[in-house]
Amino acid sequence: MKPGKKGLARIIAATRYSWQGLVAAWNNEAAFRQEVILIILLMPLAFIIGKSASQIAIMVLSLGLVLIAELANSAIEAVVDRFGGEQHELSGRAKDIGSAMVLISLLFSCITWLTIVYYNYFKVAFT
Repeated sequence: MKPGKKGLARIIAATRYSWQGLVAAWNNEAAFRQEVILIILLMPLAFIIGKSASQIAIMVLSLGLVLIAELANSAIEAVVDRFGGEQHELSGRAKDIGSAMVLISLLFSCITWLTIVYYNYFKVAFT
């Protein structure tokens, strides 16, 4: 086991580091800011569009997945930029894969929302 804080002190320190990460993402990543604003706008719609607690939860969680993917992508980009000043195929690949992660999360979130909207508002009209 590595030395360091234990118990409640470790939890408090970890929370502080996590908060610092969110602040860093907000201050340095335009895509993160845009996605947070989009999620703030969409979150209330989940409670209007969703007709059950499970639908609302799925819609909200799909938005959270986008933020998680964006944070992971930003972390990958920061590490690659820190250690890879010169152009390298693996650096580019890592950044592209991180970007693909965000794209896939956005696509699945859109599919989730569109499926629930269709099921709740249009399925009855077409059957």
